[in-house]
Amino acid sequence: LAVTFIYIDSTQGWLVTDDGLQSSASTNPYIEATGGTETTSGNCKIHTFTGPGTFTVSKTAIAAANNELSYMVVAGGGAGGTGYQSGGGGAGGFREYKSPVTPYTASPLDGNPGGTAITVSAQAYPITIGGGGTAPSSNCEAGGNGNSSVFSIITSTAGGGGGAHSNPSGPQNVGRNGGSGGGAGRRCGSHSGGSGNTPPVSPSQGSDGGDTSPPYVIPYNGAGGGGATAQGTNTSGSTVGPGGAGATTTISGSPTAYAGGGGGGGYASPASSSTPSNTGSGGTGGGGNGAVGTVTSAQAGTANTGGGGGGAAHPTASTNIGGSGGSGIVIIRYKFQ
Repeated sequence: LAVTFIYIDSTQGWLVTDDGLQSSASTNPYIEATGGTETTSGNCKIHTFTGPGTFTVSKTAIAAANNELSYMVVAGGGAGGTGYQSGGGGAGGFREYKSPVTPYTASPLDGNPGGTAITVSAQAYPITIGGGGTAPSSNCEAGGNGNSSVFSIITSTAGGGGGAHSNPSGPQNVGRNGGSGGGAGRRCGSHSGGSGNTPPVSPSQGSDGGDTSPPYVIPYNGAGGGGATAQGTNTSGSTVGPGGAGATTTISGSPTAYAGGGGGGGYASPASSSTPSNTGSGGTGGGGNGAVGTVTSAQAGTANTGGGGGGAAHPTASTNIGGSGGSGIVIIRYKFQ
């Protein structure tokens, strides 16, 4: 018996055309892989990981171009600060790369061209999904950083925790560094938000947290945490501190925003005031809203978006605790037919 091959084009390569040994020769010219939650969009297969797992490639594509993946890797967001007039947590680092053979609308942070491509071979690729940061239970402490997410050679850095109102002023007032930086807490003097894109990659994986500065007039507000595409809002006087906006991509098959910064918390006057202008809203992409006085608690960042948690508002009420950060996510996309 004989097998006849015919050359189709540079994408499909050589394919079997007769039935001689068809059962023993693979006719699929594309990647074959398993792992995560598997869906399809047009000619693309999508693997979504919301927890630890393994992306296992059992067969590579005939054409080399089809072995280059599209991917998005988002780390866990930072938590908001605890106490009052605390900063929002920074979003988890956001990294995306769009392969030329996978049609979809990528985010403004698409790393192609010039970014880090992943060309797969037949092997297993462990996936790490970063958890969100935890807000401390002790009063006037900065929120905890999130945890990093990893796929192959790509690491997205955890979001930085939001700063808190600390007396005397000190390190707890400052937003923490990370994929996106946490917003600063409010206290006499000027305080800086955490630095985003730390460590630096290109394109940037996130933005800085917002700063706080005088004058200090009621209602006090913490600064917003940084988001994937925008810095957290600075606060001065009675201005609010919304979180920075995240990034929107259709890598999953539908437009979805990820990695929004947490909003700053507001110490209203009186504390029972629910005036909306007394707090910061979370950034698009899962950022949690900051707390308002004794009325509204800080919101957590949305799970599997990498959103930062909202900042706390009042030291003695249920709104004392900052919101935890949202966990991260990894999405892989490639041509399968």
